[in-house]
Amino acid sequence: MNEIIKKKLLDKNELLINMVIERARRDFLDDIAIIGLTGSFSTGDFHDKSDLDLIIINNTERGWGISDCFILDDVGYDIYCTPWDTRIYEQSILERPDVACLIDLKVLYYAKPEDLEKLNDFRQKALDALAEPIGEACLNRAKKWIDLAKQAYCDTMLGDNIGSVRYASADVLYHLVNALVSMNNTYIKRGIKRYLEEICSYRYVPDDLESLYMSIIEAHTIEDIRSASFNMLNSVTRLHSKMCDNFIVKPAPTFNNLRGTYEELWCNYRNKILNSVTTNDASYAFLSAFGAQGYLDEMTAQKGTRKFDLMQYFDASDLPVVKEKFLEMMEEYVDEYNKVGREVEHFKTFEQLYAHYINPLK
Repeated sequence: MNEIIKKKLLDKNELLINMVIERARRDFLDDIAIIGLTGSFSTGDFHDKSDLDLIIINNTERGWGISDCFILDDVGYDIYCTPWDTRIYEQSILERPDVACLIDLKVLYYAKPEDLEKLNDFRQKALDALAEPIGEACLNRAKKWIDLAKQAYCDTMLGDNIGSVRYASADVLYHLVNALVSMNNTYIKRGIKRYLEEICSYRYVPDDLESLYMSIIEAHTIEDIRSASFNMLNSVTRLHSKMCDNFIVKPAPTFNNLRGTYEELWCNYRNKILNSVTTNDASYAFLSAFGAQGYLDEMTAQKGTRKFDLMQYFDASDLPVVKEKFLEMMEEYVDEYNKVGREVEHFKTFEQLYAHYINPLK
């Protein structure tokens, strides 16, 4: 871009910025807290048709009145508000992908010193989170994005025309980009034009990231789109799993954290599975086994118990097998109690239960 065009663009932006600030000072003095610059004109990565990205933080609902959307010459502009308690807060805890709008915001106007202080507090909160080493917090954020990508992948499989399938694949890609950002505990600093360039610079990415990424974009048929989406999703999911193994300290069973867990397993699932098998009710047995499997997985994740796989034994044509295996797993779960010196709270009479419950310390 030559310097004459660049100067014209910057001069036009200055006029637009001053126009918005003038309106804020005149009509919304108590309603608009901050006006700042973000986007391509902030990073310097703009072209001659780039729009002006302003972050306008409003204190009140009335502040939304400053919003407008218009076209000047052949460039569109969207003047909108960003509330403190939703977008700014979510950016500060790294729950939104547009964290750069907070961290790298160039403040152009603030109504009061306390407004600037409030912004800086939110900004520091985000910076503190980014300064943390890779671990449970950022990997849990990544899992949320991966789960969204899985939902989008389902849409690629359910779509009945190439447009809807391709749209869903873009959703897969978008969510996986954000997952990789979280897995590296960083934030996207530039726009969508630079997504691939940015994420390829990260330490923790799939080995063939660029190929996986572009294969979604370059896919021609519905089957190609679905396959490319799966490959990208599978690669990021596997990397995330390995990182969780490496960076998250696994819990270990203890006398205290196992308290009541076996009894809850018995309460919620044992008799359901026994009854469903006795009555040869495959649907009942299937959902009971599903519930038990979910509980056992939860105990593995939260308490550190061994991994159990009950669902592999479910067979609607041979229900007694899942009953047998479930009872074996319950016995193995008792071993978890034995290892930490805990006894199962199992009473044969009400009197025994009463004495224990009324006088728990005796």
